[in-house]
Amino acid sequence: MSTSPAAPVSCSCCGEPLADERRVDVRFGLPDVALGLPEEARRSPGPDALLALEGAGFFVRCLLPVRLSGDTELVLGVWLEVDEETFRRAAAVWGDEAAYPELVVRGWLANKVKPWGAEVLGAEMTGRVSDPGESPYLVEGYGPAAVRLLGEVWDRDRVLGRFPVPLPVAVRADLGDGWSVERSAGLSVRYVDGVDRFTGPDRSVDFTFFQDDRGGGRSAEDFLAVLLDGTPGVPAARQHTERLPDGGVRHAFRGTPGDTGRTRHELTGYVVEADGSTARLFCTYGQPEQHAWALHVWRSLRREAAARELSPR
Repeated sequence: MSTSPAAPVSCSCCGEPLADERRVDVRFGLPDVALGLPEEARRSPGPDALLALEGAGFFVRCLLPVRLSGDTELVLGVWLEVDEETFRRAAAVWGDEAAYPELVVRGWLANKVKPWGAEVLGAEMTGRVSDPGESPYLVEGYGPAAVRLLGEVWDRDRVLGRFPVPLPVAVRADLGDGWSVERSAGLSVRYVDGVDRFTGPDRSVDFTFFQDDRGGGRSAEDFLAVLLDGTPGVPAARQHTERLPDGGVRHAFRGTPGDTGRTRHELTGYVVEADGSTARLFCTYGQPEQHAWALHVWRSLRREAAARELSPR
């Protein structure tokens, strides 16, 4: 977890603050098919959870629970394509305190849910109301993909790391080529000008990668010296150097608005592996107390020999 308090995180479904870190809510705004249609093709009989698309079908918003490792549940606000009769029945009872709890909807998943994508698009499922204040929960699947999605316990980081929206929990994010890092709670993900970037209201993290093209014969410390050549001098108290067990090295240094001329605090950190594979991290943050957070993220940056495949726990 982050060593400093995370920025408040709101539910992407309703905007309310998320207090329970064991449940993560993510919302799909529209059925996938609607993304290619003009807005005027959309019709709703009233509730935001019901949508008819001219020439493209009828849809009911449902909640898809996915069990994750670490005693975490991912609840996805997805769309279920249903037949017209089911759609009209849902419209008739939605909001009716007596009739709504008895609603049952059966249809086909209308979103390419990450990280399974096309594998689950069109999967047949049944939804039932378990809480009158919520959309129906998808509780039964038909076919191998749907049964597996609902029944397995999935690796938390490998699943949540695929969602770019701010999350209420920290996750280990895959940066490619075996590199990974802890993405702090409250940070979203963007890919800007070829650089991975985590951003939040009060802090950001960028990553770039290098490879020592000189081949063997140069140590990690020597390559680090090349990378640091020309860097303005930083007092020793603002530098951190740590050796890695395999012969690599970590190095980080921080700057303040007083000595950089910029408005935010900064931490630049390197991780140089023994084979010359190198990652550079650049953190910016508003308050000096967040320096501990930046150091924590830098120390979480590492490279593994091989990335794990997406699979149940």
